[in-house]
Amino acid sequence: MKKLICITLLSSLSAISYAEDAKQAHEQTKASGVEALSPELRNLLTQEMKALQDGMMSIIPAYVSGNWHEIEATAGKIKNSYLLKQNLTENQIKELHSSLPPEFIEKDKKFHYLAGMLEHVAHNKKPELINFYFSEMTEACAGCHVKFAIHKFPGLKPVTKDKHIH
Repeated sequence: MKKLICITLLSSLSAISYAEDAKQAHEQTKASGVEALSPELRNLLTQEMKALQDGMMSIIPAYVSGNWHEIEATAGKIKNSYLLKQNLTENQIKELHSSLPPEFIEKDKKFHYLAGMLEHVAHNKKPELINFYFSEMTEACAGCHVKFAIHKFPGLKPVTKDKHIH
């Protein structure tokens, strides 16, 4: 009986600690993430995300119809749509680097790298690799949303199953 009480107590403390860590991580992300950007920069980011979504969605019908040239063109536009490459003022660039966590910037760079790879394989008419890189890009989107935009995409929140202890 004492073991059960100890296990239950330890489990409860672990859950409380995890919840506090998750809350603290969310507050850190909130303080140094997209929410910390000026409304103007947040608007630019939203515009870019919408353009990326439109581009990603246009790849599906192009893929199933074998329109490799359209995929190449779209992937090239996505690759070159870096928010950091847009015509931003020096102050906006400083704001981005001081507000966005390094992990956000790394995830963004990886996504655009994958778009470049998609552009390359579409140019070479490699359907299996087109599918692979498109899938990797989709996964990169979801991974970034889970980390930095779960408030906008609550359906991506990882499901935690309660551990049943006797």
